[in-house]
Amino acid sequence: MKRVILIDDEPLARSLVREYLQNYPLIEVVQECNDGFEGLKAINEYQPDLVFLDIQMPKITGFEMLELLENPPSVIFATAFDQYAIKAFDAHAIDYLLKPFSQERFNKAVDKWLGQTDTAQTKHNTQALLAEMAVANERQDRIVVKIGNKIRIIPTQDIYYLEADTDYVKIHTPEGAFLKNKTMQYFEEAMDPKNFVRVHRSYIVQIRQITRIEPYEKDAHVAVLRSGAQIPVSRSGYAKLKQVLGL
Repeated sequence: MKRVILIDDEPLARSLVREYLQNYPLIEVVQECNDGFEGLKAINEYQPDLVFLDIQMPKITGFEMLELLENPPSVIFATAFDQYAIKAFDAHAIDYLLKPFSQERFNKAVDKWLGQTDTAQTKHNTQALLAEMAVANERQDRIVVKIGNKIRIIPTQDIYYLEADTDYVKIHTPEGAFLKNKTMQYFEEAMDPKNFVRVHRSYIVQIRQITRIEPYEKDAHVAVLRSGAQIPVSRSGYAKLKQVLGL
């Protein structure tokens, strides 16, 4: 028996998926969720084989929910995205259902999933999709992190700087530092370049937090932030800063 979770803030949409799944007696719906918070809890509890996931939901989006999972399951997306964004789904997703969808289109997506044998590849594709959608859509104005069993939403305007930390990125804010399982390159591409600059291979700084830039050793500088933090600035990072600041 395959276990499935439905995550969508529209009860009628979940009802339609449940109805269509009646054609698949070996698939069991183990949980239905109204939002990403409930979905995250249900996925960790039930460890489903497949999730039907809406993208645009209150609280956190479907993408933000997936980013918080260390081992995301297979996903069939339900979306109303435009054709530009759909290109990313074509490249990386198992499949997507463009609302409203028919029983025939639904069957095609489920049959495609049932025919998948390489689950490791599908999970890799999910991660690639998240990275591409972060760039394809508007610049991020918030970052969602998981702290134990709690979820915190950090507005980007509250970020002092981001720091590489092994396989994670440490997000420094007035309320402390938080870890996100992403790369510096991901954030460099996802954050608004008008507000955030990668000044060093290990640091991305919010420009408005910089109070001054001081020389430091040969061809290097230090950015002093409002918080008092001193961030190393490489030669290439200094060139980026001068360009953004118009120096």
